[in-house]
Amino acid sequence: MDKRELYDGFKNMEAQTQLMLTKFSELREGLAEVLEENAELKIENQHLHEFISEQKMDDKNDEDIKEPRLSKSRKNLEKLYNEGFHVCNQFYGTHREDNESCIFCNEILNR
Repeated sequence: MDKRELYDGFKNMEAQTQLMLTKFSELREGLAEVLEENAELKIENQHLHEFISEQKMDDKNDEDIKEPRLSKSRKNLEKLYNEGFHVCNQFYGTHREDNESCIFCNEILNR
């Protein structure tokens, strides 16, 4: 093997090593994306399991109580109203004096 063949062999091996390094980098980036997506899906799955559990508990409570189920936003409005604030369009956010009843707020809460 002469010097030229030896030099060409090393140069060829260097090019192949660079190509492998590039492929390894691409594979590593792809793996990182897959692992990130997997973690996000695990979190989303956990949230869905919790949501389903809450819904089952709400359904059990609804069967026992026979009250209509309120959405979270409706519950928040009801909580604000019970704390003494208007939830109607006309006076939203203003304090109800002496917890007086408001026909507009009651209309919204009882829909």
